[in-house]
Amino acid sequence: MSKPRFLMSLLIAATSILSASAQKPKVFDLWPNGCPTASANPKDTARVWLYLPKAEKATGRAVVICPGGGYSHLAMNHEGHEWAPFFNNMGIAVMVLKYRMPHGNWQVPVEDAEETVKMLRRNASSWKINPADIGIMGSSAGGHLASTIATRSRGEAAPNFQILFYPVITMDPSFTHKGSHDNLLGKEVKKKTEREFSSDQQVTRVTPRAFITLSDDDTAVLPANGTNYYFECYRHDVPASLHIYPSGGHGWGIRSSFAFHAEMMQELKAWLLSF
Repeated sequence: MSKPRFLMSLLIAATSILSASAQKPKVFDLWPNGCPTASANPKDTARVWLYLPKAEKATGRAVVICPGGGYSHLAMNHEGHEWAPFFNNMGIAVMVLKYRMPHGNWQVPVEDAEETVKMLRRNASSWKINPADIGIMGSSAGGHLASTIATRSRGEAAPNFQILFYPVITMDPSFTHKGSHDNLLGKEVKKKTEREFSSDQQVTRVTPRAFITLSDDDTAVLPANGTNYYFECYRHDVPASLHIYPSGGHGWGIRSSFAFHAEMMQELKAWLLSF
């Protein structure tokens, strides 16, 4: 067996071991008493899965994960549930969010994401979570949702850090992801609304620290989305870490088939240990 294949086999085996060690999640309906803004699809309900680390490893940190899918569907596994072992083994609690699809009404997913952060804070004592150390993570359109919460939400809904994978950032028609734009805001939308939901234009000095990663050859969500967001973080003195890989395209998440999977995991772990 060649050395690269041998190393890949070891990596896959390690991933399997981590997956097997994941705690069984607790599942909750996000809005048991009804949601503030109804979805266009009444069968589309918001739900969360809570993965707590073993008590002896728990650091008090927690992260909300928003999978991607262009605001039309959700990649719940490789951009959601499969991340739980990685974070749990670092002592970090995970809440995977199945948010509702907007169908042109941005309030629907935004309310779901904000309520998830609030839920973690409401239950911080019983779940052994530090309410001042709750982050939000998202991939692709989920990255747009995460960055929206990071830049626009306040009070109990505001996260303390953000992790963005190949994120949709802008709603500018010239380089947004058209499907995400149309599904979130509708096809006929005012320029003012597009600016309000272009996260790079909403960064301020109180925006939480960010980890941003993407591929240079991503043709689905142009790299300018993530790089512009990093620049605005830099310009506003927000601590940010940008990682651009030469290949990989879009949508790799935690899949070990991504050529730079090992590097990405190591860099994310190092960043999480840095604060």
